[in-house]
Amino acid sequence: MLLITVAAAVTVYLLRYILRGQIGNRIVRFLINAFHFNNSDAQTIYQLVIRNNMDMILFVIILLFLVILFRFSISWFTKYFDEISAGMDKLTEESDAEITLSPELDFMENKLNQIKNNLEKQKKAALDAEQRKNDLVVYLAHDIKTPLTSVIGYLSLLDEAPDMPPEQKAKYVGITLEKAYRLEQLINEFFEITRFNLQMIVLNKEKINLLFMLQQMADEFYPMLTPQEKQVAVNVPEGLTLWGDADKLARVFNNILKNALAHSYENSVIDISAQQQDKNIVITFTNQGNPIPREKLETIFEKFFRLDTSRATNTGGAGLGLAIAKEIVNAHGGNIFAQSNAEKTVFTVVLPQKLEKLGLH
Repeated sequence: MLLITVAAAVTVYLLRYILRGQIGNRIVRFLINAFHFNNSDAQTIYQLVIRNNMDMILFVIILLFLVILFRFSISWFTKYFDEISAGMDKLTEESDAEITLSPELDFMENKLNQIKNNLEKQKKAALDAEQRKNDLVVYLAHDIKTPLTSVIGYLSLLDEAPDMPPEQKAKYVGITLEKAYRLEQLINEFFEITRFNLQMIVLNKEKINLLFMLQQMADEFYPMLTPQEKQVAVNVPEGLTLWGDADKLARVFNNILKNALAHSYENSVIDISAQQQDKNIVITFTNQGNPIPREKLETIFEKFFRLDTSRATNTGGAGLGLAIAKEIVNAHGGNIFAQSNAEKTVFTVVLPQKLEKLGLH
């Protein structure tokens, strides 16, 4: 708008100068030569028709100039809008080609390409998660069939042989119970898959004695540790507390310890430590086992990801444990990450000690 105003002012000045200068003399000579007026009559006609109506003539010329300028401006703007519209249409196209616009729209071109890249990443992540979920449903269905077949088989033997020796009967009952527990675990994982995306994390905060919680959890894992001659060492200062949802944080620590147990060497010690750093509480779970590949240190916290692709019975799960742990830690305003090398794997949970300052309820 400022440019148009300046252009109009310059045009007015130039037209006034031109019409009153050499152009005026040429108009007079044109009247003399074309219509055979004498010089006095030609001057009079120029004075009455042109010079006395200078403002009107200038107004008409400027109006025409502005109409033409406006027409070109509309064409330019329409061209730009068409380019932007075409670029937005390309956001939904299945193409790796970048969106290109005119140099004047460089900022918009960068923005559209950024949006396109983000949409492609989100789509790929959603497809990968859906594929992992579908694969795991197949895996779990296959895994369920094995213990179910065993349960039916051993129960059939017990039903068909009521006079079976007590020792053999006890053995079959024990195996059947073990397979039934495994079946229950797999069914729970099915429910976990179906409700994971629908569940909203609501925190019921309270003051938590961290030493008591972690020691109690370690004691609960004793039956699973003993057969592999593994131990859990809890190193937490007495009186160390934090505010949070005890049930949900217990689930976080349970999932991490379960993961450490599944991937640690036999005859090894899983170390659980906690300490205060500034306004945060830092809890670490350290175990000796096969290292986690560097490229998978972030992926292990994604939904439906399993580090063990062989679906071994003792480590195969729905791949939700660490993903749920991350969601709960994030809801507390904290952070969770993993580090791994040839000697050890460390899972670190950082939680704010004073949860009420985050405004969570």
